[in-house]
Amino acid sequence: QVQLVESGGGSVQPGGSLRLSCAASGIIINDRAMGWYRQRPGKQRELVATITRGGSTNYGYSVKGRFTIYRDNAKNTVYLQMNSLNPEDTALYYCYAGPQWNAYWGQGTQVTVSS
Repeated sequence: QVQLVESGGGSVQPGGSLRLSCAASGIIINDRAMGWYRQRPGKQRELVATITRGGSTNYGYSVKGRFTIYRDNAKNTVYLQMNSLNPEDTALYYCYAGPQWNAYWGQGTQVTVSS
């Protein structure tokens, strides 16, 4: 019944931008910590960004200053605005809903950055 549906992924050139969306059903995102994680080729899944119920945000070092996480509670949707993309951002991006002991994950959406 709980579902996290991602959209907005695709292919872009270096320096470009994308906005990922995660539309939640079966849960209220305002009641949970939300976030985005990614898995780059040959790497472990890593933190991209999180947002708490109170609106505080945290970012992985490699994306800090370039990516922004925010939510629209009326739409029950969390977003990831990605700017100044580089080839190292190429990954499968996953939406996350906490808590950690009962987490939900989206299906993943592919982001590819190349010339």
